[in-house]
Amino acid sequence: MALRPDEFYDHALSAADQEHRLPLARMTGWSISPFEAEGLRVSPLRPPVLPEPPRHGEDPSDCDSCREREEGIWFNDAWRLTWIKGVGVPLVLMLHPLDHYDMADLPDELAAELGVLSAHIVRHVQALPHISRAHVYRIGDGGAHLHIWFFARPEGQTQLYGSWMPVWDDLLPEYPADVADADAATVADALVTSIGGRRAAAAGGC
Repeated sequence: MALRPDEFYDHALSAADQEHRLPLARMTGWSISPFEAEGLRVSPLRPPVLPEPPRHGEDPSDCDSCREREEGIWFNDAWRLTWIKGVGVPLVLMLHPLDHYDMADLPDELAAELGVLSAHIVRHVQALPHISRAHVYRIGDGGAHLHIWFFARPEGQTQLYGSWMPVWDDLLPEYPADVADADAATVADALVTSIGGRRAAAAGGC
């Protein structure tokens, strides 16, 4: 059984200083870290918040993803794919079920579709010129409606390896929207060819 919230907090504080600051993570010493360790400080560890605040869209009637189910670059009967604008890496896409599910309550048939769809999206993102890898993320702390992130890592940018890439994405200048729009359309067209569904009339639409 996992530690209770108070037990977890006390356990974590055993490694902290008098200000409740933990040591710098090993990740800050990696060559791909966007930050130099000198001068960095860990924020004080705050005590647990119970009950946890609700995520956005816990109530389906107040869920943006449900309201925006007609927006996207690709659709089938159960899923939609959107292009996220204003990012720093070449392309960020997000896959959503049309109906209001989170990962834990996704019906088995949709869970199976999620695996196949994710593989196709990764395949088509990585087929884009000058893209080396498609990173796939599911977090779930911010929104109750399932959303899967796909980040395109630019070719040759080895500092963007691994788990630091979303941080680098936040630091980089905004990627040219016209280039990303064209690449999003390419992925959407490739999905129609490889797995069916339909592409939106215009690729923009997050």
